[in-house]
Amino acid sequence: MVAVASVVVAIGTATGMLSALGDRPDADEARPEVTSSPYLAPLPAVPTPSASASPSASRSASPSPKKKASPSPSPTKTEKRQAPAASTRLYRYPESQVLDWVRSHSGDPRHAVIASRIADQPAAVWFADFTPSNITSRVRAVTSGGRTQGRAPVVVPYAIPDRDCGGASQGGAPDLGAYDGWIDAFAAGLGSGEVIVILEPDSVAQSECLSSDERGRRFASLARAGRVLKAANPKARVYYDAGHSGWNTPATQAGRLRQAGAASADSSDGIFSNVSNFHRTNDEIAYDRQVLDALGGPSSLGAVIDTSRNGNGAPPGGEWCDPSGRKLGRTPTLNTGEARIDGYLWVKLPGESDGCKGAPGTFTPSYAYELAR
Repeated sequence: MVAVASVVVAIGTATGMLSALGDRPDADEARPEVTSSPYLAPLPAVPTPSASASPSASRSASPSPKKKASPSPSPTKTEKRQAPAASTRLYRYPESQVLDWVRSHSGDPRHAVIASRIADQPAAVWFADFTPSNITSRVRAVTSGGRTQGRAPVVVPYAIPDRDCGGASQGGAPDLGAYDGWIDAFAAGLGSGEVIVILEPDSVAQSECLSSDERGRRFASLARAGRVLKAANPKARVYYDAGHSGWNTPATQAGRLRQAGAASADSSDGIFSNVSNFHRTNDEIAYDRQVLDALGGPSSLGAVIDTSRNGNGAPPGGEWCDPSGRKLGRTPTLNTGEARIDGYLWVKLPGESDGCKGAPGTFTPSYAYELAR
């Protein structure tokens, strides 16, 4: 399977909250300064042997995972599958770039469409910087708000060392020991209410740049992270990186996920796919079910899908940077009506530019309006 690695980009000094950068009053272009917005650019829409526009184009186009053979897991938990409670609603955190734009641009002719179709929807909150001193309080600010409203926030820890294989989103913790400590502090902020954790986008699907030993250590750290998160809050639902339907084969992805702890009910509730990408929901449903079947583990494992920008499917030719003609996908929900699909989530906030229609990571109303209308 030919694949090109992802292009996840963390811009600026993330605070774990999406804050407004807005547009200049006299222009429809996002301000270049980024002060506090974790940002995710999409994975390549269609894998290709070469992608000169991608920061990771120099990497091997045909990765061959070097994982150690391991026996199929023998889970001790064999309970019947239980999807998230139907009463659980998703939490809309009241701080984001789109919300700040809506509050300050009531007279803009695009205001009503952007407000109703994007700003009113719950979206994930990213924690993309390595700041051990305040990560607990920042996570708690999100989860406590969700608990007060009886709703489930979606949080994204994104600080794994060597993330993005040294590409545009390189960074994260200095080493796995520091990362483990950061995860401990992150978990301390989860509280006791419902919360969904999207654990480290690209950390499993995009690991071909690591040696076999390095991959094993990363996967061990991710397995530990899942156990720590779920032990800190038994109501937390932790999902692991499955890439997307146009990337690794289900068998390849499942093999990596198994090493990373995704098949164990002690660390995992399943997998996530299509983060910041454009693949159609039905394609992701089919792919995720194949990954789950190959993964094994308890029947309780399910999948969540990022549907924020996949309404028209993936663009032709593998275009990934703010491709034209895309639309919003299905609205966020934990009631999909699909077997083994726990939710449709907006992990990527629609309207935040990949860097072509506006400055990277900033909310660009022209792009948001194009997606929403």
